Amino acid sequence: MLYDAYEFQRSMLAGASAIANMGAGFLQNPANPFAYFGGGPVLGSALEVFAHAAAPRGKPEFGITETVIDGDRVTVREEILARRPFGQLKHFVREGISGSPKLLIVAPMSGHYATLLRGTVEQLLPSTDVYITDWRDAKLVPLREGRFDLDDYIDYVIAFLEAIGPGAHMLAVCQPSVPCYAATCVMSASGHPCRPRSLTLMGGPIDTREAPTAVNTLATQRPHAWFEQNVIATVPMTYPGAGRRVYPGFLQLAGFMTMNLGNHMMSHWEMFKHLVQGDDESADATKDFYDEYRAVCDMTAEFYLQTVDLVFQRHALPKGEMTHRGAPVDPGAITDVALLAIEGERDDISGLGQTKAALALATNLPPAMKRYYMAEGAGHYGIFNGSKWRGRIAPVVEQWIAAHEG
Repeated sequence: MLYDAYEFQRSMLAGASAIANMGAGFLQNPANPFAYFGGGPVLGSALEVFAHAAAPRGKPEFGITETVIDGDRVTVREEILARRPFGQLKHFVREGISGSPKLLIVAPMSGHYATLLRGTVEQLLPSTDVYITDWRDAKLVPLREGRFDLDDYIDYVIAFLEAIGPGAHMLAVCQPSVPCYAATCVMSASGHPCRPRSLTLMGGPIDTREAPTAVNTLATQRPHAWFEQNVIATVPMTYPGAGRRVYPGFLQLAGFMTMNLGNHMMSHWEMFKHLVQGDDESADATKDFYDEYRAVCDMTAEFYLQTVDLVFQRHALPKGEMTHRGAPVDPGAITDVALLAIEGERDDISGLGQTKAALALATNLPPAMKRYYMAEGAGHYGIFNGSKWRGRIAPVVEQWIAAHEG
């Protein structure tokens, strides 16, 4: 019923958005006298803001067609290196360029598409050969493809590293920090030739007992059964994954929006003022952000519930209780994979110390192969996107990868 109610509301808002968009176009048309006086500009701007906020959104495109290397423009094309039911491995091929460090960026499976890391990819493309996990919306995966849980996530990470080949580096942004760390432990324990040379963890919930945030508190205040009964829904018959149990992306988005509701309301108010003033460039920047932020996808119920249980409620990894396919996940097995932990001073998703904990867990890794970086003034999103990422954080990542390439 929850999903059906959402789909009904979404279809109604889509129609309202289309009508509002037509009204805004009419009131802002240079040929319309009302576009120049009276309440026309104000009403037209208000309708445009509403039309943008209510419009339905699909999976965005990366849209990266070139990069600049040593002052020269280089063509970039996307290539799918490996396909699996719940995700694919995407490679950003730089035409005519070779010899750069291979880097697997593991995007979060937390309600948003991998394109949320577009800025991350763009910044690292000149210096590294970038691959990224492109997770699939669970509501589009037919039931015949089976389940996808945390063990499967770890298997996918290992399989993607194998597809890239030996010598790759890995960067995990937020949620995948735990499965990527676990995959590194598993591969190190078996001496896997494709284990990463370095692993960079950015704003990840390795140990959520450190500086708990509102997200962590929510997960611990409710029993596990509450999540299963209240936030899990069944995909409607209108999608290929009909009948699959999922944690809907629209619920994740609602949670994130509610956490910072005042900031989001101010952003839309500023967008409205920019439109009234004719500052389309500033308004478009806000629109671009929300086009990406509101594009959400579903997670399988088993993956979501297992993550809540093991990562946020039982703290299995830092307690030494995590397993993969029945075998212990041992951070002590990491002896030659360089670890970089990055945190944002103002991160309200993963608090300070949660990612840094990964360094202490790797008890057999030499201190020279560990590094911690705290980005002053950076929030969660700013760790991997925006000016702080480009100016201060990305250089640290690039230097770390280069130092452990040989």
